[in-house]
Amino acid sequence: RPGRASRGTARPQAPRRATTGPGPTTPIPIRRIAPHCAAFRQFPQFPATFRRIPFPPSAQRTPLAPPPATPPARCDSAATPGPWAAELWRRVRRLFWLKTVGITAFMWLFFIAYFYLLRHPSRPVFRMPLTALDRALPFQPSAFAAYVSLWFYVGIAPGLMPTLRELLRYLGWIAALCLAGLACFYFFPTAVPPYDFDAAHGSAIAMLKGVDAAGNACPSLHVATALFSAIWIRRLLGTVGVPAPLHWLNWGWFVAIAYSTLAIKQHVVYDVAGGTLLALLFAWPALRGARGSGR
Repeated sequence: RPGRASRGTARPQAPRRATTGPGPTTPIPIRRIAPHCAAFRQFPQFPATFRRIPFPPSAQRTPLAPPPATPPARCDSAATPGPWAAELWRRVRRLFWLKTVGITAFMWLFFIAYFYLLRHPSRPVFRMPLTALDRALPFQPSAFAAYVSLWFYVGIAPGLMPTLRELLRYLGWIAALCLAGLACFYFFPTAVPPYDFDAAHGSAIAMLKGVDAAGNACPSLHVATALFSAIWIRRLLGTVGVPAPLHWLNWGWFVAIAYSTLAIKQHVVYDVAGGTLLALLFAWPALRGARGSGR
């Protein structure tokens, strides 16, 4: 037809702007988007083409500046207790009634066996010799409080055990220590030399002398259990991270208990040495086993 290009002739097209890709001024035909977007089908008045309008420089986002670093708050451990105090309190509260009943029952069973061997020795009782230190130390009734504080001191280590498994492990080791001491009392009964005690020093010491006689002397289970407890308390306090004064208090308490056995004439130096050796023989493998299990 006239005025119509033949089929083989290419239709002339308007020149396009040479671009390397879609930019902020490149028109995008609506036919590329409309078939896939329901919004364009609902609003036919939308223009056939639209342009990407770039943000003005003033509206462009800028990276946020990091917040100013604030200096860490100073913690005065002497004024306020640190997290170790909360951790100690958490360990004390954990399994509290089980620990209380278990420790009480353990001591009750121990005293049954202890006083039976004290009243019924299997062999003639050997009297322990005195040393120069025993003769030099005077009788000191004021040491009685430190002597009886052992029964509270030995409950600190099991009271700080964080889990039932560690509690049972500890009770097993200290039970083995007590059984070893009782075996020594059975196969080799000992006693300290008699001391002229004046009842005017106090009724409490008179009662102690009447109940806990001079037998079952070597090794001193008073010293053995106190040292075993001191070593374990040192380890438990170290895992919590307590300040140094609490460690000094722990060792000072043990020294006071060990000294009280000599000051009130319940034991002699050889008994204290035997109790120390007995405690070390059981504390070393007990702590090594605890480190090997990762606790």
